[in-house]
Amino acid sequence: MPSQPSKDLETFDNPQPERDYTIRIRVPEFTCLCPKTGQPDFAELTLEYVPESLCVELKALKMYVWSFRDQGAFHEAVTNRILSDLVATIHPRFMRLSADFNVRGGIYTTIVAEHRAEGWQPQPTVHLP
Repeated sequence: MPSQPSKDLETFDNPQPERDYTIRIRVPEFTCLCPKTGQPDFAELTLEYVPESLCVELKALKMYVWSFRDQGAFHEAVTNRILSDLVATIHPRFMRLSADFNVRGGIYTTIVAEHRAEGWQPQPTVHLP
């Protein structure tokens, strides 16, 4: 197989570090295993962040997400682990990770975890008519 899962997150320089802007990434095919039953869990991840000096490279992110496929993890733990790994790698001004898990046992779970760099304040929202 030419590609393999990897925990290595690659980065590239933010092309506009002087500006606050939002990067949104949808990962509709996240999978991990239920640590109790070993059955697969499926989720759609939505990553939103305001970069500081680095951005995450998308192919590396894909391989990183793939690395959870055969790992047992509670929804809360895996969501926070992914957020922590990304924050430690790119040190964003702001980052939010939403993990919207498919139904299991009649229950849907959504986990939302956030990071805000010390001292960073979001720009005021502009409402257009």
